[in-house]
Amino acid sequence: MSLALEFPTWTKAEALEQLAPRLACARVLPQVRTDVRGWRADPDAVLALVRARGWLDQPLIVRSSARGEDQAGASLAGRFPSIRDCRGEAALRSAIEQVAAALPADDDQLFVQPCLCDVRSSGVVFTRDPGSGGHYAIVAYDQRSGRTDLITSGRAVEPRTYLHHESAPPAADPELVRVLELSRELQRLLECAALDIEYACVDDGLPYLLQVRALAAAAGAPAEADEEARALRRVQRRVEELGGPHPYLLGGAPIFGAMPDWNPAEVLGARPRPLALSLYRELVTDGIWAYQRRNYGYRDLRSFPLVHSFAGLPYVDVRVSFHSFVPADLGDELGGRLVDEYAHRLLARPPDHDKVEFSIVDSCATLDLEQRLARLPAARFSPADRARIADSLRTLTNRITSGPQCLFRLDLDKIAALERRQQEFAGRAAGLDPLSRAYWRLEDCKRYGTLPFAGIARAAFIALQILDSLVGTGLLERAERELVLHSSDSVRARMDRDLAMLPRAQFLARYGHLRPGTYEVTTPRYDEAPDAYFGAPGGGAARAEPPHRRFELDAPRKRRLDAELAAQGLAHDARSLFEFFYDAIEGREHAKFVFTRSLSDALVDLVEVARNAGFSRDDLSYAEFDALRGLHSSCDDPRAVLERSIEAGRARHAVTRRLTLPALITAPSDVLAFHLSPSEPNYVGQARVEGPALAAACAGESLRGAIVLLPNADPGHDWIFAHGVAGFVTQYGGYNSHMAVRALELGVPAVIGAGEELYRRWSLARRLRLDCLNRKVEVLA
Repeated sequence: MSLALEFPTWTKAEALEQLAPRLACARVLPQVRTDVRGWRADPDAVLALVRARGWLDQPLIVRSSARGEDQAGASLAGRFPSIRDCRGEAALRSAIEQVAAALPADDDQLFVQPCLCDVRSSGVVFTRDPGSGGHYAIVAYDQRSGRTDLITSGRAVEPRTYLHHESAPPAADPELVRVLELSRELQRLLECAALDIEYACVDDGLPYLLQVRALAAAAGAPAEADEEARALRRVQRRVEELGGPHPYLLGGAPIFGAMPDWNPAEVLGARPRPLALSLYRELVTDGIWAYQRRNYGYRDLRSFPLVHSFAGLPYVDVRVSFHSFVPADLGDELGGRLVDEYAHRLLARPPDHDKVEFSIVDSCATLDLEQRLARLPAARFSPADRARIADSLRTLTNRITSGPQCLFRLDLDKIAALERRQQEFAGRAAGLDPLSRAYWRLEDCKRYGTLPFAGIARAAFIALQILDSLVGTGLLERAERELVLHSSDSVRARMDRDLAMLPRAQFLARYGHLRPGTYEVTTPRYDEAPDAYFGAPGGGAARAEPPHRRFELDAPRKRRLDAELAAQGLAHDARSLFEFFYDAIEGREHAKFVFTRSLSDALVDLVEVARNAGFSRDDLSYAEFDALRGLHSSCDDPRAVLERSIEAGRARHAVTRRLTLPALITAPSDVLAFHLSPSEPNYVGQARVEGPALAAACAGESLRGAIVLLPNADPGHDWIFAHGVAGFVTQYGGYNSHMAVRALELGVPAVIGAGEELYRRWSLARRLRLDCLNRKVEVLA
């Protein structure tokens, strides 16, 4: 019988015994094996076998090897104990008894092995991405503890995760090369593409194989691997092309990120469907973003798209983004040096990629502007350079924030105009076909919605930076900063009050257009599934809190702040500055609330277009918006056009779903093999809570008291707050994301933007503790 046929029948211990003489790329520790029946019948005989090996004077490990363990359908990973560092016969006897007592059947096995000492690294290899079936080897490893079990238990302090597509050249790290050679050898011997392998390295020799089992993942066909490789090669070429010199760009290293600036990972997720991505580009990142920056006094980047689709994964061109934060009145030479400096900072601190406006670029004046500009290296920026940058930022900041006709207040007026136009359109559009309704709603959304929203959002970033500078200069306590945010009367706060007080129909007329995943047509709106989001009317989940009183400084600090603002050249006094804080922060939330109505209503219209052509909502999600826009200006057959777009989009997205790229791409080689970034999450609030870890999509499970895990910090996930969650964690999301602000408002502790590696680890936990004060998440079970 071949190994491939025998492998599914082996226990953990039997697999190691069978593979030991056959492996060329690994070592296997010797073992003494018994089953529960054999131990119960004659424990002394088992101990005699260990004694005969001469092992009793060295540390040993007792491991379970149950019949039900390590099966492809149910691995029971971690279900049964392993007891390490047993020294002497008495300790060994006790350990074997504990393991035997935990095993459910008499024919379940356990085995004894010598402990590995002086372990240099240990880890786990998945030979396929278990989530997508993508042809990646995923190596999670620990190099600091000297133990072999911390990766599997989720308790490694500083684990690393390396992804290596099978089409990638050999890894640069010799140890990873040996580990990957072992994984490929096991795939060949066992004729199994998807494996879960545990290993340890103690020296420069071959790794030790500790365990191997079939992985519950789609193995994928060779044709799929070829599709992935071709797609990744196209991404490599595009990264190289976009990273080259450009006549209209001043410099800067080529960097592409999923989370900087307009943060597509937060808004759309890592792998959006084609309609969502193409709508986001249409409404924001193809042109609107750059028009807004130019209008506010920054460098003109019109005609440069901010977001590129790398085989369906959205990435921000960070070099273009950095250019767009340079004040327009700075010359090319000085502006180019700034862009180079920003790129240098980000490459030195990759975890700051989701907070570039706060940690990397200097895009506005604050009370600590001089200290911030002091970070510019003296060898490249003279005092005169710093003074010129400071003057530009003060002028720009005052134009945006100060006075009744400042730029952001004019944008607030445009949002009010959009609200009027929405009402007028609803009353007059009855005679339009659904495609025309969608087209004009989206046109209004761009002109009166996302364009002014981009400006108001920029003002809100400035407000938070100035607010932080008040803390940094001692004019405000950190707790008072949070009180300012907590006391803003945001859309979320009003929605909570209205949910408790308004009849359900009236509540949905006001808020029904909202949906998790703002651009995703397959996600129901609030008014399409109200009970799922808020429970049945009268269910008691909603709570009404009165509006919070706005924070005010005491008189002595007002006088100090007035003097400091004058000294810094900011055209505010304490009263007008705090008014700006509230109006910008609340205005950003309100502007998004308004423009998403146009977008959400347009999506409803597009669903009708698809239905009339014989396609479902799910089908529609794979179409490109360009195809729909083309139908509006032509007399082409809608069914034929949509069918082509849907089929092509579905095929592309099938590949996209299997691909993974790093959070930051700085070279073409990063596309095929990379380490996940050990992101520094954003901790919201100062509370400590614990609860069961649940995905927001867990159907039928109560979220009350749970730590909810969300893929991104999209504000459409607001509905979780109505369920009394203890806290939440997002994979993507920034320091100033909507969900972070709303969590502060409600006093709900949260971890925003945990990143790929931490989110993956915490998602596997059954129970978590969030300790936001100490910036810590603990896996409790």
